[in-house]
Amino acid sequence: MQFCRFAHDCSAKPFGADEADEAADAGSAQRRRHQTRTPSEAFVSRIDELGPHLQVHRYRWLITGAAGFIGSNLVEALLHHNQDVVGLDNFSTGRKSNLDEVRARVGADKAHRFAFEEGDICDLATCRRVCTGVDFVLHQAALGSVPRSIENPLATHAANIDGFLNVLVAARDASVKRFIYAASSSTYGDHAALPKVEDQIGNPLSPYAVTKYVNELYANVFGRVYGMETIGLRYFNVFGPRQDPAGAYAAVIPAWIGAMLKGEAVFINGDGATTRDFCYVANVIQANLLAALCSDTACVNQIYNVAAGGRTSLNDLFAKIRAALKRHLPELSIGEPRYRAFRDGDVRHSQADVSKASHLLGYTPTYSIDTGLEEAMQWYVSSAAER
Repeated sequence: MQFCRFAHDCSAKPFGADEADEAADAGSAQRRRHQTRTPSEAFVSRIDELGPHLQVHRYRWLITGAAGFIGSNLVEALLHHNQDVVGLDNFSTGRKSNLDEVRARVGADKAHRFAFEEGDICDLATCRRVCTGVDFVLHQAALGSVPRSIENPLATHAANIDGFLNVLVAARDASVKRFIYAASSSTYGDHAALPKVEDQIGNPLSPYAVTKYVNELYANVFGRVYGMETIGLRYFNVFGPRQDPAGAYAAVIPAWIGAMLKGEAVFINGDGATTRDFCYVANVIQANLLAALCSDTACVNQIYNVAAGGRTSLNDLFAKIRAALKRHLPELSIGEPRYRAFRDGDVRHSQADVSKASHLLGYTPTYSIDTGLEEAMQWYVSSAAER
């Protein structure tokens, strides 16, 4: 199937079999390049292919959760491509330092295209204000964490459902071109089959999973009733620079790296055989921009898995992190992990089938867990040294 890759520019070269073959042939060389990228190239990956289009077409993008881990990386990628970006964040989990780092990395000439508003998606008036004149919404704002949602389901509901609906309504009323939102692999719940495919889900195992599934239902209804173009991206265990290593709800990779750097114990929930499909943030950036700019009508009002398509056990993850960290800090002493009880609400195994995103969006994960860890480790080591 051929399709014009870029939205609103069907003079762009179709992406078909010839380019797919070339991409496959270039795979080995591409992976070698990723291993030697400099920090300033950390988030470019395949979105370089979108560069010529974005240099000619300047859009206005709204990124909710702009000061967060994924949001700030999206801001940086778009500013690198001379786009106009509006950011919204209430700093409940995002950090001002993330935005400071983005401005420093892109430089003053590009940073001036970034307009930030401190505000909450739970306020509809704020959502309407930041959606004004926007072409694309990349909705990343949410209260993440399964344990947090179990401890405080009301707060998770307010941010992830009420807040989501506010942004969706504001985007509809502002006539945005497309609404891209962060969905979650937690939606698969207790469905045991692997790999996970988009149209086969189970019962949710946490309040957080419920909220992310409700997002998908609302987006689908807004597409059917109001004619909105929406795309949901089910993220699988995203990791990378600017992911907070501190706090009770820190994700496993930054939490373990932070503990190792401080000489603290690393705890594994369960027996360590639990598996996850860990996805480097550069893959997520690629998926968001492809979703926004794909002009094939078949790609919209869909849900896509966004992952690397692999499985890594927690025991293997510990070994990979320790090895990557030792390459940067050979003198660092890292002990063996400690094991504790399984965590409520966690699924046992997870792995994504990304063929739908590949077929309809042209998505190809350019980072494996190993190349992603190697690149992210540069940031974690330097960031820890600055604290």
